[in-house]
Amino acid sequence: MEYPRQIFCGPWKTGHCQGIAVDKSKGFIYYSFTTALIKTDFSGHVIGSVGGLLGHLGCIDFHEADGRVYGSLEYKNDEIGQGILARVSPDARIRNAFYIAIFDVDKIDRMDMDALKDGVMRAVYLKDVADDYLAPGHRYGCSGIDGTGFGPMFGCAPDSKEYLFVAYGIYSDNSRTDNDYQILLAYDTRDWDTLAQPLFQEAPHSSGPEAPMARLFVYTGNTTYGVQNLEYDAFTRQWFMAVYPGKKPEFANPSLFAIDGSIAPEMRPLKGLESSGLCLTLSGNGMAGWNFKWGATGLCALGDGYYMISHEQKGPEGDASQVCLYRYDGQSPFVEA
Repeated sequence: MEYPRQIFCGPWKTGHCQGIAVDKSKGFIYYSFTTALIKTDFSGHVIGSVGGLLGHLGCIDFHEADGRVYGSLEYKNDEIGQGILARVSPDARIRNAFYIAIFDVDKIDRMDMDALKDGVMRAVYLKDVADDYLAPGHRYGCSGIDGTGFGPMFGCAPDSKEYLFVAYGIYSDNSRTDNDYQILLAYDTRDWDTLAQPLFQEAPHSSGPEAPMARLFVYTGNTTYGVQNLEYDAFTRQWFMAVYPGKKPEFANPSLFAIDGSIAPEMRPLKGLESSGLCLTLSGNGMAGWNFKWGATGLCALGDGYYMISHEQKGPEGDASQVCLYRYDGQSPFVEA
């Protein structure tokens, strides 16, 4: 399939671009602009938009198995959450809660649809994330969730069953030693139709799995707000993690890491923690990663070594995204196609 070299979307006044997802078969691209989901075709023509969210919609992924878009959705009363409320609905009151939002994107056919009233979104509650976020000191430095992506379990064949992997947000804090891991939760979403419920934001539900099927640790050093975008690429068998660089001087602090998807998790002692956990193996440049400028606001693998990557743009009219076509060279690791 031939892909456009560039697609422009924006400007929007709902917050900056958090992630992109691509439906290759139908030729649609989806954008998360913090409190709104935007649907366009490959020419950049806007098909529809979904708003009405009081929380932070982060990284999104298109699941080919069911034709839906999945994304991290968090409601919290920290600096980020209060900033969203101040802009969207200053009088609203929310409680801390963390969800995977599931969008029935075939229903998105016009502008300014309401995620809650127009029946285009349901949500699944993630209890483990709430427990870690609300634990004293935010266990592991947990600031919530952001990165999301579908792919096979680590160490399994590329064509094996896919799971949803959800990455923690991690607060930046140089004084701690227990916040140097990226944390991925793995979920089997096959029974989520029974768990997903409409979301009433001022009285949010807690319908969700009792626990993830796996909790996985990736030692990278502390980053600023954890994994912004998580993406599996079957072509290289790698999971890419785009981050805002950390600030601890003892680490390389790159903006992009890759995990080797061909290596199964291994139980190891966790550095800075008095426990052990299932640990994953970095690939590419290892902990040195890459200082790649883009990816934190959208990274999507298309297959055969090609990617769509968001270039964030800001201006007086709002936030926009210029999505550019890249190919993998393993060194940069991406160059514009």
